[in-house]
Amino acid sequence: MTDALSLIDDWGPEKIVVVSHRRTGMKGVLVIDNTARGIGKGGTRMSPTVSVGEVARLARVMTWKWAGVDLFYGGAKAGIVADPASPGKEAILRAFARALSNEVPREYVMGLDMGLTENDAAIIQDELGDRGAAVGTPGHLGGVAYDQLGVTGYGVAEAADAAAQHLRLPLRGARVAIQGFGAVGHAAAGRFAELGATVVAVSTARGALHDPAGLDVPALRTAREEHGDDFVTRHHQGIAVPPGQELTVDCDILVPAALQDVIDETTAHRIKAKLVVEGANLPTSPRAQSILAERGISLLPDFVANAGGVVAAAFAMDARYSGFRPETSTIFETISKRLRANAVTVLEEARRRATTPHIAGRGLAEERVRAAMRSKGRIGP
Repeated sequence: MTDALSLIDDWGPEKIVVVSHRRTGMKGVLVIDNTARGIGKGGTRMSPTVSVGEVARLARVMTWKWAGVDLFYGGAKAGIVADPASPGKEAILRAFARALSNEVPREYVMGLDMGLTENDAAIIQDELGDRGAAVGTPGHLGGVAYDQLGVTGYGVAEAADAAAQHLRLPLRGARVAIQGFGAVGHAAAGRFAELGATVVAVSTARGALHDPAGLDVPALRTAREEHGDDFVTRHHQGIAVPPGQELTVDCDILVPAALQDVIDETTAHRIKAKLVVEGANLPTSPRAQSILAERGISLLPDFVANAGGVVAAAFAMDARYSGFRPETSTIFETISKRLRANAVTVLEEARRRATTPHIAGRGLAEERVRAAMRSKGRIGP
């Protein structure tokens, strides 16, 4: 069991709140990591395996992600220990929101992460009677519908394109393997196809498809929309391979866009891609990052590559109390501009400092957070 006090370092967390509700069985945690640059903002996830340590780790990623794209919010994350398929999901979600009414939305604004949907964000707003309590609500309620728009996956492909150009690896015709075909993976696949890349592998929790000649991305996306993720890998043309094998197929660009900690030391030695773009949060271990660097494989960090969601969230944060919906075209243009620029900046900084992109990118983010902490008197001059 994680000792919450052992999680504290020079950056945070500033606050850890553990809540429960006996009647619904709700158990959850909120971690506000660092608010030097603004109010805590990060997704809320629901999973039977949620832990304090996991949420704290993800809250720290949000600190670096906001600073990395130079937007003025702070790192935070929340988690609910429950099965999102449970018939009692709504009651659990409402109990969680009530339990955090002192913090939400004054110190933390809820958002969407694994296990939560746009309607869940609407339920949080309804429970607390405050449009500012959550973002990611459906478009018909004035929200920025992240999953429907596919903003994170779109940003992953845009960042990958910029990184590939910087590395003199043309994206048009490049072979791309994607782990995951959920909210991030399927949107990334669609944008990669639009940019001229060939998607050769995708996966879900039930299996993976691999076709060296390229998969039919529009058909796969239609199947997902009509029948769900699992249908994609069970009923479509392609060589069925066990889950996880999509990480090591022959390709030019690999996008882990599902779970954290999927590329470890062993897997890093077997990857054939020239460029790895982290679509998921924390998919690559520190040792694996070093091995990839030693093998000459470039790696674009999660807090750069999948920051499209936080750019969209910034628009949603501004629009919480507005009667006007943010312009979708402006959101996509901003995601493309910021993520492309950040991808090149981080890769160039890594080259200049002769270190990994993770270390270089985090160094840039740390400088911004440290400056804010110093200006507010949270650390010495």
